[in-house]
Amino acid sequence: MTRTFLKYLGVCAAGIFGMFSAHAQPRLPEGYFWKKLPNGLEVVVIENNKVPLTTIEIAVKNGAYTEGPEYSGLSHLFEHMFFKANKDYPDQASFLKRTQELGAIWNGTTDVERVNYFFTFDKDSLNAGLKFMNAAIRFPIYREEDMKKERPVVDGEFQRAESSPGFQLWYDVQKHLWGDLITRKNPIGIHEIINTATPEKMMIIKDKYYVPNNSLLTICGDVKHDKAFAMAEQIFGSWASSGVNPHEKYPIPPFKPLDKTEYFVKESSIAQTPYMMFSWQGPGFATDSAATVAADVYSTILGLNASKLQQALVDKGLATSASISYGTTHYTGEIELFVQPNPTKLKACYEEVMRQIAQFGKADYYTDEQLKDAKAILLRNKFRSQEKPSSLPSQVSYNWCSTSLDYFTDMTDNYQKVTRADVDRYVNKYIAGKPMVAGMIIKPELSKQTEAASFFAAK
Repeated sequence: MTRTFLKYLGVCAAGIFGMFSAHAQPRLPEGYFWKKLPNGLEVVVIENNKVPLTTIEIAVKNGAYTEGPEYSGLSHLFEHMFFKANKDYPDQASFLKRTQELGAIWNGTTDVERVNYFFTFDKDSLNAGLKFMNAAIRFPIYREEDMKKERPVVDGEFQRAESSPGFQLWYDVQKHLWGDLITRKNPIGIHEIINTATPEKMMIIKDKYYVPNNSLLTICGDVKHDKAFAMAEQIFGSWASSGVNPHEKYPIPPFKPLDKTEYFVKESSIAQTPYMMFSWQGPGFATDSAATVAADVYSTILGLNASKLQQALVDKGLATSASISYGTTHYTGEIELFVQPNPTKLKACYEEVMRQIAQFGKADYYTDEQLKDAKAILLRNKFRSQEKPSSLPSQVSYNWCSTSLDYFTDMTDNYQKVTRADVDRYVNKYIAGKPMVAGMIIKPELSKQTEAASFFAAK
C-alpha cells in the first residue's frame, strides 16, 4: 500500500552542526550493526530481545521520484506484485501458504523515495525467512494472469483516495507545486498507466533499481549480529551487483523552483467540510540537511496548543484544526500548512491564516519555552518509536533511502542542538515571503454563498 498522503503533523546552520556526510562505516545507535557485502548490499542488524520475534525488511531506493509519466504508479504496482509468484513459489497460493507456514506477518509500502517489504516471524525462522525474501526480491515471475488481477486492486486504492476531499486538494496542490514533475512526487500514479502495465515494464523497474547496490537489508529482533550477517551473506551474496549507481545512470531531474504564488478554489460535491492547504517548496537532505532538522522542530512548535497559530485559529473557533508539517526527503521537500476552517467563518479564517503566515518570520512568534517544549516532545517521540521492535527496520530504511544512517543516528541529538537562529534561518529561507501554492476545496453551494473565489486569491 502507499503511505498516507496527507500527514497532518510532524549548506548548514553555522556553528551548530554540520552536513551529515556518508562514511564507510556509519555511526549507529547501541545494538545496531552494519556490514556491506561484496556485491554492494548493505545489511543492518538490530539486536533487540524484547520479544522472541524477528523482522526482516528489504528497502530499495525506488518510488515516485524515479518515475516519469510513462511509469507513474508502477513502483506501487511492483510492490503489490512482490507478494505473488517467484521461482520458488510459482503462484500466489503457494506464496501465501509459505507465509502461513512461517507464521509471518507481512506487508510493503511505496513512498516518494523508498519501496520496502517486510516479514515478522518467530526468531527460529530467520534463515527460512531470509530465503523466502531472497526468492521474492531476486526472482519474481510476472504472470499476466496475476497482473490482470492486481492492476484493478492498485487502481482501486487510487479511486478510494480520490473519494477523499483531502486527497483531491492535496493532489491539485501537487500539480501546482511541482508542475511537469508531479509524477516524481506522487506514488499512487496515473490510472491509464496502472491499468495498461505489462510484465515487460515490471522487468524494466526490476533491472534498473532492484539490485543489491541499491538495497538495504535490515534484520531486527532476538538475533545475534554475527550469525545474522553470516546468514545474509550466504543467502544474498550471489545477488549480482549492477556495477553502477542507478541514480547516477538514471538521474532525478531537478525540481523547478516555484517562482510565484498560485491560488485555486476547487468546487466538489464531496467536500462536505471545506479544507485549505498552503504549500511551499522546502529543504532537501542533499542540499540543506540542517534545515530538515530545524523544520521538524518548527512544525512541533506550531503544533503546541499554546502556539500563536493554534490560539489564533483553533482557540478562537475559526478552524477545527491547523497543522504544519515537513516530510524529509533527499531532494526538494514540501512544507504543508493544512487548515480545516469553520464553514461559517470561512473568510475570517483565511484572513487570520494569512496574518499568521506573515508573522512566521518574526523573532517573537514563538517563545524560548515553546522551543524547549518542542525539543522535549521530539525526544519523547523518539523513545516511543523504539517500543515496538518490528517498526525499527522501517525507521532505519526511511533514513537510509532519503538521508543517511549517520543522520538517523544523530537526529535526536541534533533536535536538541537546534537554536532560534537555526529555526529562523529555516523559516526565512523557505516560508516567510516565499512563493506558495494555496488551495481550497469546497462544495459548490458554500462556495457561491461565501463568494470564496473573491477573497481566496492572490493580492
